[in-house]
Amino acid sequence: MSGTASEAALAASLKLSEDDVRENLQAMRAEGLLADFALTGQGENILHNFKVDNAVIMAAGMSTRFAPVSYARPKGLVMVRGEVLIERQIRQLQAAGIDDITVVLGYKKEQFFYLEDKFGVKFIINPDYHRYNNISSLYLARHELKNTYLCSSDNYFTVNVFEPYVYKAYYSCVYNEGETDEYCVAANAEGIIDRVAIGGHDSLIMLGHVFFSREFSRQMRGLLEKEYGCAEVREMLWEKFYLHHLADLSMEVREYSPQEVWEFDSIDDVQSFDPEFLEHVESEILDNIVSTLHCHKKDIRSFVPIKEGMTNLSFSFVVDNVKYVYRHPGQGTEEIISRESEYFSQQKACELGLDKTFIAMDADRGWKISYYLENNRDFDYHRESDVRQVIALIRKLHQARLESPQEFSLLAEAGKMIKLIRANGRDTSLEFADFDVLSSRIAALFEQAEQDGIARCLCHVDCYAPNFLTDGSKMYLIDWEYSGYTDPAGDLGTMICCSDYNEAEVDGLLELYFGRKPSLLEERHWKAYIAIAAYYWFVWALYKESIGNHVGEFLYIWYKYAKKYCAVAERLYEAGVE
Repeated sequence: MSGTASEAALAASLKLSEDDVRENLQAMRAEGLLADFALTGQGENILHNFKVDNAVIMAAGMSTRFAPVSYARPKGLVMVRGEVLIERQIRQLQAAGIDDITVVLGYKKEQFFYLEDKFGVKFIINPDYHRYNNISSLYLARHELKNTYLCSSDNYFTVNVFEPYVYKAYYSCVYNEGETDEYCVAANAEGIIDRVAIGGHDSLIMLGHVFFSREFSRQMRGLLEKEYGCAEVREMLWEKFYLHHLADLSMEVREYSPQEVWEFDSIDDVQSFDPEFLEHVESEILDNIVSTLHCHKKDIRSFVPIKEGMTNLSFSFVVDNVKYVYRHPGQGTEEIISRESEYFSQQKACELGLDKTFIAMDADRGWKISYYLENNRDFDYHRESDVRQVIALIRKLHQARLESPQEFSLLAEAGKMIKLIRANGRDTSLEFADFDVLSSRIAALFEQAEQDGIARCLCHVDCYAPNFLTDGSKMYLIDWEYSGYTDPAGDLGTMICCSDYNEAEVDGLLELYFGRKPSLLEERHWKAYIAIAAYYWFVWALYKESIGNHVGEFLYIWYKYAKKYCAVAERLYEAGVE
């Protein structure tokens, strides 16, 4: 090939003018880096500085927006167009000569282990994947950062975007037309990212892989080690951390076509790329929907995770223009919930008209399908019409005087959970200095309440805001998994300890429930059960956190209510009943 022909080929390949190519070749030859069109030894030494050392693939997250497929399988392991996502990416890296590949694992980590033998990859286990954001994975992998590709296990590249040599740190970007809530970027005249905004329109957005140069890695590692101890930092996406240090971390824009770089946030995203995706997904959840609604997988669309609720995983979906909710049992529920009892109670709730959304449930495995209540809104503890509707539902349940095969004692169930908490390696007595004292006081209060002679009946037990489903006119009491044959005071106790009611509002609620001012016996008994219910849910929160489920402020709210109303009820019992 002639020199002119080679210069033309290089210009076409590099998307540069032939004059620019010729000028650069001449400069390289003048510096002794190039002999004709071949690198000299000196040129090889310099090129070595830009050789990609390795890749880190982040695969620790739960991918909650990818419900329901992600309930059983991490998103990086789903098959798209006949290939497992992470396997396709590993093959592309290896095709570019990058064999040192580390995968950061967390959620369902064991499902990835086969990759070690199949591809020779290494693993880093992230034990904090459920508590912190993806910056925790980057922090754990910080010592792997050199000339490094940083990848996400759920990306799909229609072309091989990886190269054996890269000259500057970059973030891959695609142009997005219209509105977006992604990270929008702008670059200066040299192509260096100088502005990033979360959300925008008609902009380049961060999408796909990233390349860290050695210098970028050194700076990033230093910043991570300096700031990761801060709780606010651990809650960040690593991209937001980068945004905070934009002036210190120089990174180019590397633009790709939207047809080359794909990211699948939801099942609907994948379906638009691979219409046969759902047909090839092995999912018990999808099979349950198909068998219950007598449809085909391809008929199921518009999957949207539902974040309300702290016990289970739920999502909405649409079949034939009807919207439904699928409830999937959460981690650890099998230890504390009787699904057989729930099924019994759910059937009775339907018969009483307390829950008209219910369609089907499996009493063994715990999944449930319900109608989605359109135009639903949050229950408001301070809206009189809402509160009156809820009290009417609770009274209707209690007045039915239904029996149940499941005895449910809030105190006994709390005791079972304390044993599970300790089996999970947490010592409640050490974490809460007054835990044992509070437990003893609640136990004594429970014994006093038992002497009041209040008749048991089928109760809901879990009467808090997300289980009061309303559209402003209709109100249903849903999710009967904690229900059982127990003291009816526990239903109001739970409702109150999940609220922000003051004592006057509590008194008003009791009057509404009884339709009159309660007797002294009723007042002390129902207020005792505010403390007993709060204690039960406080212990429940400790149990959930012992298995890695974050409960948030409710842990303190229930602790506070348990102590406050324990003291209130103790005074009432000491005063006696005239």
